Amino acid sequence: MYNLTQKLTAEFIGTFALVFFGEGAVCVDMQLRTNATGGIGLLTIALAHGLAIAIMVSALGHISGGHFNPAVTIGFWVTKKLSTLDTLFYWLAQLAGAAAAAFLLRGVIPDEVWRSVALGTPELMRDFPSWAGLALEATTTFFLVFVVFATAVDERGTFRAIAGFGIGLTIVLGILVAGPYTGGALNPARAFGPALAAHHWLNQLIYWVGPLGGGFLAGLVYDSLFLKPSEV
Repeated sequence: MYNLTQKLTAEFIGTFALVFFGEGAVCVDMQLRTNATGGIGLLTIALAHGLAIAIMVSALGHISGGHFNPAVTIGFWVTKKLSTLDTLFYWLAQLAGAAAAAFLLRGVIPDEVWRSVALGTPELMRDFPSWAGLALEATTTFFLVFVVFATAVDERGTFRAIAGFGIGLTIVLGILVAGPYTGGALNPARAFGPALAAHHWLNQLIYWVGPLGGGFLAGLVYDSLFLKPSEV
Protein backbone atom coordinates (compact mmCIF):
# COMPACT_ATOMS: atom_id res chain seq x y z
CA MET A 1 0.00 0.00 0.00
CA TYR A 2 1.35 3.40 -0.97
CA ASN A 3 0.86 6.52 1.13
CA LEU A 4 -0.76 9.74 -0.06
CA THR A 5 2.56 11.51 -0.68
CA GLN A 6 3.69 8.68 -2.96
CA LYS A 7 0.38 8.73 -4.81
CA LEU A 8 0.48 12.49 -5.33
CA THR A 9 4.08 12.30 -6.53
CA ALA A 10 3.04 9.68 -9.07
CA GLU A 11 0.17 11.89 -10.24
CA PHE A 12 2.54 14.86 -10.57
CA ILE A 13 5.06 12.86 -12.60
CA GLY A 14 2.47 11.26 -14.86
CA THR A 15 0.74 14.54 -15.67
CA PHE A 16 4.12 16.21 -16.16
CA ALA A 17 5.01 13.55 -18.73
CA LEU A 18 1.72 14.00 -20.59
CA VAL A 19 2.19 17.75 -21.00
CA PHE A 20 5.94 17.60 -21.62
CA PHE A 21 5.74 15.02 -24.40
CA GLY A 22 2.31 15.95 -25.73
CA GLU A 23 2.73 19.72 -25.89
CA GLY A 24 6.37 19.26 -26.74
CA ALA A 25 5.19 17.46 -29.88
CA VAL A 26 2.91 20.39 -30.72
CA CYS A 27 5.91 22.73 -30.48
CA VAL A 28 8.04 20.39 -32.60
CA ASP A 29 5.33 20.42 -35.24
CA MET A 30 5.46 24.21 -35.33
CA GLN A 31 9.28 24.23 -35.37
CA LEU A 32 9.33 21.99 -38.43
CA ARG A 33 6.70 24.11 -40.15
CA THR A 34 8.78 27.20 -39.42
CA ASN A 35 11.77 25.50 -41.02
CA ALA A 36 9.61 24.74 -44.08
CA THR A 37 10.25 21.01 -43.70
CA GLY A 38 6.62 20.09 -43.00
CA GLY A 39 5.11 19.34 -39.60
CA ILE A 40 4.75 16.00 -37.89
CA GLY A 41 0.95 16.11 -38.24
CA LEU A 42 -2.12 15.42 -36.14
CA LEU A 43 -1.60 11.65 -35.93
CA THR A 44 1.91 11.99 -34.50
CA ILE A 45 0.76 14.61 -31.99
CA ALA A 46 -2.11 12.34 -30.95
CA LEU A 47 0.31 9.43 -30.58
CA ALA A 48 2.66 11.53 -28.43
CA HIS A 49 -0.17 12.22 -25.97
CA GLY A 50 -1.50 8.66 -26.07
CA LEU A 51 1.90 7.00 -25.68
CA ALA A 52 2.82 9.29 -22.78
CA ILE A 53 -0.31 8.25 -20.90
CA ALA A 54 0.02 4.58 -21.87
CA ILE A 55 3.57 4.46 -20.53
CA MET A 56 2.80 6.41 -17.37
CA VAL A 57 -0.30 4.33 -16.55
CA SER A 58 1.77 1.19 -17.03
CA ALA A 59 4.62 2.56 -14.89
CA LEU A 60 2.70 4.32 -12.11
CA GLY A 61 -0.87 3.03 -12.23
CA HIS A 62 -0.24 0.58 -9.40
CA ILE A 63 0.76 3.47 -7.14
CA SER A 64 -1.92 6.12 -7.62
CA GLY A 65 -4.40 4.53 -10.01
CA GLY A 66 -2.83 6.38 -12.93
CA HIS A 67 -5.36 9.19 -13.26
CA PHE A 68 -3.17 12.08 -14.51
CA ASN A 69 -6.39 13.88 -15.34
CA PRO A 70 -8.94 15.67 -13.10
CA ALA A 71 -11.71 14.21 -15.30
CA VAL A 72 -10.63 10.68 -14.39
CA THR A 73 -10.35 11.65 -10.74
CA ILE A 74 -13.87 13.07 -10.66
CA GLY A 75 -15.12 9.73 -11.98
CA PHE A 76 -13.48 8.05 -8.98
CA TRP A 77 -14.94 10.66 -6.64
CA VAL A 78 -18.53 10.37 -7.83
CA THR A 79 -18.38 6.58 -7.47
CA LYS A 80 -16.96 6.94 -3.94
CA LYS A 81 -13.64 5.33 -4.83
CA LEU A 82 -11.81 8.45 -3.68
CA SER A 83 -12.61 10.82 -0.82
CA THR A 84 -13.33 14.49 -1.41
CA LEU A 85 -10.09 15.56 0.29
CA ASP A 86 -7.98 13.09 -1.66
CA THR A 87 -9.72 14.19 -4.87
CA LEU A 88 -8.67 17.80 -4.22
CA PHE A 89 -5.11 16.70 -3.48
CA TYR A 90 -5.04 14.66 -6.71
CA TRP A 91 -6.23 17.69 -8.67
CA LEU A 92 -3.56 19.91 -7.13
CA ALA A 93 -0.83 17.39 -7.97
CA GLN A 94 -2.09 17.04 -11.54
CA LEU A 95 -2.32 20.80 -12.10
CA ALA A 96 1.12 21.30 -10.58
CA GLY A 97 2.65 18.62 -12.81
CA ALA A 98 1.05 20.12 -15.92
CA ALA A 99 2.22 23.62 -15.01
CA ALA A 100 5.78 22.49 -14.23
CA ALA A 101 6.07 20.73 -17.59
CA ALA A 102 4.68 23.74 -19.45
CA PHE A 103 7.12 26.13 -17.78
CA LEU A 104 10.01 23.79 -18.58
CA LEU A 105 8.97 23.74 -22.24
CA ARG A 106 8.70 27.52 -22.20
CA GLY A 107 12.24 27.72 -20.85
CA VAL A 108 13.90 25.43 -23.38
CA ILE A 109 11.94 25.96 -26.61
CA PRO A 110 12.65 29.03 -28.78
CA ASP A 111 10.40 31.93 -27.88
CA GLU A 112 8.92 32.41 -31.33
CA VAL A 113 8.01 28.70 -31.57
CA TRP A 114 6.17 28.23 -28.30
CA ARG A 115 4.44 31.60 -28.59
CA SER A 116 3.04 30.73 -32.03
CA VAL A 117 1.20 27.72 -30.57
CA ALA A 118 0.77 29.07 -27.01
CA LEU A 119 2.75 26.08 -25.74
CA GLY A 120 0.13 23.73 -27.16
CA THR A 121 -2.75 25.27 -25.21
CA PRO A 122 -5.92 23.82 -26.77
CA GLU A 123 -8.23 26.30 -28.44
CA LEU A 124 -11.34 26.28 -30.59
CA MET A 125 -11.09 26.37 -34.35
CA ARG A 126 -12.08 29.77 -35.70
CA ASP A 127 -15.88 30.20 -35.84
CA PHE A 128 -16.42 26.79 -34.21
CA PRO A 129 -19.39 27.06 -31.79
CA SER A 130 -18.59 26.92 -28.09
CA TRP A 131 -21.42 24.45 -27.43
CA ALA A 132 -20.03 22.10 -30.09
CA GLY A 133 -16.56 22.34 -28.60
CA LEU A 134 -17.93 21.56 -25.16
CA ALA A 135 -19.86 18.59 -26.57
CA LEU A 136 -16.75 17.21 -28.30
CA GLU A 137 -14.65 17.53 -25.15
CA ALA A 138 -17.36 15.95 -23.00
CA THR A 139 -17.97 13.04 -25.38
CA THR A 140 -14.33 12.15 -25.99
CA THR A 141 -13.58 12.37 -22.26
CA PHE A 142 -16.62 10.22 -21.49
CA PHE A 143 -15.11 7.40 -23.54
CA LEU A 144 -11.69 7.93 -22.00
CA VAL A 145 -12.99 7.62 -18.42
CA PHE A 146 -15.29 4.76 -19.44
CA VAL A 147 -12.25 2.85 -20.73
CA VAL A 148 -10.33 3.65 -17.52
CA PHE A 149 -13.12 2.06 -15.48
CA ALA A 150 -13.42 -0.91 -17.84
CA THR A 151 -9.69 -1.71 -17.85
CA ALA A 152 -8.18 -0.38 -14.64
CA VAL A 153 -11.10 -0.48 -12.17
CA ASP A 154 -13.34 -3.42 -13.09
CA GLU A 155 -11.80 -6.58 -11.64
CA ARG A 156 -13.55 -8.62 -14.37
CA GLY A 157 -12.33 -6.41 -17.20
CA THR A 158 -9.20 -6.46 -19.32
CA PHE A 159 -6.09 -7.54 -17.46
CA ARG A 160 -4.82 -4.46 -15.59
CA ALA A 161 -1.27 -4.87 -16.86
CA ILE A 162 -2.40 -3.76 -20.32
CA ALA A 163 -4.83 -1.07 -19.16
CA GLY A 164 -2.39 1.65 -20.19
CA PHE A 165 -2.54 0.45 -23.80
CA GLY A 166 -6.32 0.83 -24.02
CA ILE A 167 -6.35 4.15 -22.20
CA GLY A 168 -3.59 5.56 -24.38
CA LEU A 169 -5.32 4.49 -27.58
CA THR A 170 -8.55 6.12 -26.44
CA ILE A 171 -6.68 9.41 -26.04
CA VAL A 172 -5.25 9.01 -29.55
CA LEU A 173 -8.75 8.48 -30.95
CA GLY A 174 -10.14 11.44 -29.02
CA ILE A 175 -7.45 13.80 -30.30
CA LEU A 176 -7.85 12.57 -33.87
CA VAL A 177 -11.55 13.49 -33.76
CA ALA A 178 -11.56 16.58 -31.54
CA GLY A 179 -8.06 17.92 -32.21
CA PRO A 180 -8.83 19.97 -35.34
CA TYR A 181 -11.84 21.61 -33.66
CA THR A 182 -10.95 22.00 -29.97
CA GLY A 183 -7.32 20.97 -29.67
CA GLY A 184 -8.50 17.70 -28.11
CA ALA A 185 -7.68 18.36 -24.45
CA LEU A 186 -9.80 15.62 -22.81
CA ASN A 187 -8.12 16.81 -19.63
CA PRO A 188 -8.43 20.09 -17.66
CA ALA A 189 -4.81 19.81 -16.48
CA ARG A 190 -3.54 19.56 -20.05
CA ALA A 191 -5.40 22.79 -20.83
CA PHE A 192 -4.41 24.55 -17.60
CA GLY A 193 -0.64 24.00 -17.57
CA PRO A 194 0.17 25.47 -21.00
CA ALA A 195 -2.44 28.22 -20.54
CA LEU A 196 -0.77 29.29 -17.29
CA ALA A 197 2.75 29.33 -18.78
CA ALA A 198 1.68 30.98 -22.04
CA HIS A 199 -0.91 33.35 -20.49
CA HIS A 200 -3.46 32.11 -22.99
CA TRP A 201 -6.85 31.61 -21.32
CA LEU A 202 -9.23 31.82 -24.28
CA ASN A 203 -12.23 29.43 -23.92
CA GLN A 204 -10.56 27.79 -20.94
CA LEU A 205 -13.94 27.07 -19.31
CA ILE A 206 -14.79 24.63 -22.12
CA TYR A 207 -11.78 22.48 -21.17
CA TRP A 208 -12.99 22.22 -17.60
CA VAL A 209 -16.76 21.87 -17.95
CA GLY A 210 -16.64 19.47 -20.90
CA PRO A 211 -14.07 16.93 -19.62
CA LEU A 212 -15.25 17.07 -15.99
CA GLY A 213 -18.85 16.55 -17.10
CA GLY A 214 -17.89 13.67 -19.38
CA GLY A 215 -15.76 12.04 -16.70
CA PHE A 216 -18.45 12.46 -14.05
CA LEU A 217 -21.06 10.82 -16.29
CA ALA A 218 -18.77 8.01 -17.43
CA GLY A 219 -17.96 7.06 -13.84
CA LEU A 220 -21.63 7.01 -12.90
CA VAL A 221 -22.66 5.00 -15.97
CA TYR A 222 -19.98 2.32 -15.65
CA ASP A 223 -20.38 2.00 -11.90
CA SER A 224 -24.18 1.80 -12.08
CA LEU A 225 -24.39 -0.61 -15.02
CA PHE A 226 -21.41 -2.88 -14.56
CA LEU A 227 -19.94 -2.61 -11.07
CA LYS A 228 -23.08 -2.77 -8.93
CA PRO A 229 -23.94 -6.29 -7.72
CA SER A 230 -26.48 -8.04 -9.90
CA GLU A 231 -29.86 -8.80 -8.36
CA VAL A 232 -30.24 -11.99 -10.40
